[in-house]
Amino acid sequence: MASQHPVAPGRIVAIGGAEDRTSDLEILRQVFALAPEGHDEVAVIATASGIPDEVLPDYEAAFSRLGASRVHLLGIRDRQQAAEDDTVRLIEQSGVIFFTGGDQLRLTNVLGGSPVLSAIRERLDSGAVVAGTSAGAAAMPGTMIYNGAAADALRKGAVNMTFGLGFVDGLIIDSHFLERGRFTRLMEVGASNPEHLGVGLGEDAGVIIHPNGILEAIGPGHVILIDSRDLASSNIADLSMGEPVAVEHMILHAMVSGHGFDIEAWRYLVPHELGAILAERR
Repeated sequence: MASQHPVAPGRIVAIGGAEDRTSDLEILRQVFALAPEGHDEVAVIATASGIPDEVLPDYEAAFSRLGASRVHLLGIRDRQQAAEDDTVRLIEQSGVIFFTGGDQLRLTNVLGGSPVLSAIRERLDSGAVVAGTSAGAAAMPGTMIYNGAAADALRKGAVNMTFGLGFVDGLIIDSHFLERGRFTRLMEVGASNPEHLGVGLGEDAGVIIHPNGILEAIGPGHVILIDSRDLASSNIADLSMGEPVAVEHMILHAMVSGHGFDIEAWRYLVPHELGAILAERR
């Protein structure tokens, strides 16, 4: 399930959920700091949320504290609203576009193929930041997880995947990763899609996806990478649905803030390597 839309010049930020919105704002501060110079308006899209009126004020307060000149609160509950000219205009003037958590299927159903989604892609191409938390993070790749038990997902067919929003390819992102024990979800995905890098985001942790193919961990939590590219063997192709999956030589990396991963070279980056490569590829 490959997206038609390549990685763009702007930064993408995927957050694992439960990020601090009231105290130090560590991750949201880094998101806002990535906005292109002179573009300090923020659009917060709560389409995924079932309680937009409860979550939007928190983000309005947080981004206002960080220096946003205006924070546009966009509920966008249906496809008609996703086509409104006024909403598109607010996206076009924002330097940060932020997706809240909720249900990623609601996000793709309402926004897929819409003028609002086209406007977001154009802003990303122009250097704006596109960020999302929880479901908003999981929906960012060309292929997304939308369901699957945490307790025993290492069974054929236990994890459901479909097309995502298509902001980045080659990754599968899962949120609340450590707190909800979702290791086996990305292991099952890795066994069936070894070319994809699994990115498991802990709460109050995230990754900046730079346009040069570098992942940079941010926040006080952990980012877990499930690397299946050199998978030696798996029985998944021979199983019936629901049977347990065996995997040989699946690699796990645990990143903390300041560490990274080079997708092009497929290697882990310690802080001095990350700093050097980001400076070199700017």
